Amino acid sequence: MNKIRILSWNVNGLRAVLKKGFLEWFTKEQPDILCLQETKAQEDQLPDEIKNVDGYHSYFSSAVKKGYSGVAIYTKEKPKNVKKGFGIERFDSEGRILIAEYKNFVLFNIYYPNGKAREERLKYKMDFYDAFLDYVNKLKKKGKNIIICGDVNTAHKEIDLARPKENEKISGFLPEERAWMDKFIAHGYLDTFRMFNQEPNNYTWWDQLTRARERNVGWRIDYFFINEKMKNKIKDAFIMPEVMGSDHCPIGIEIV
Repeated sequence: MNKIRILSWNVNGLRAVLKKGFLEWFTKEQPDILCLQETKAQEDQLPDEIKNVDGYHSYFSSAVKKGYSGVAIYTKEKPKNVKKGFGIERFDSEGRILIAEYKNFVLFNIYYPNGKAREERLKYKMDFYDAFLDYVNKLKKKGKNIIICGDVNTAHKEIDLARPKENEKISGFLPEERAWMDKFIAHGYLDTFRMFNQEPNNYTWWDQLTRARERNVGWRIDYFFINEKMKNKIKDAFIMPEVMGSDHCPIGIEIV
């Protein structure tokens, strides 16, 4: 059976990471699918070398607002179709969503909102979470296999961040955000990394201002989820903390 390797990375600016060896890394890794979040570029702002990577079909969803948000998918196999949103304007206009349908699964690449800025953004984030859950559950009910990846912008459990007590009142680890993660998992989705690794100190994001990465004072806010029906198809899930270039590191899964 052929394994499919899928990687996901919040690059914190695709043009910025391009100057830090991104294409060399991509060429070396050769994933079957690469999902990026926070590309911070409209498609027409990207150089040709990143729009047309040899051996890959590429898809981009950009925010109406320039230099903000944005997601991309690079895939060796052409999907049956690709959607840029849930069909809800207030969410779709921020360029956070790409949904690619393949023969054996539907892949969601999502850059979930950050709720730190102010109260309205936290409400937007929670509304986005609910709209996403509603959308994905409808597909699951139709019998589709589901893979979800991206920057969820919430650490689920205390094990998922270095300093849980200090962050209980900070968006990204608020009780209501964590409760939504519990609800999401209760709907029949699995956190793939925790299927293989129950250890603490595994993070995907570090604050650049405090040089937290050097001390591994981080958060695990980037995830791959699958529906329960896919459980036997997943062979590995991992984090790649050695890969530099962003304040996040890539994560990945292998499925058959």
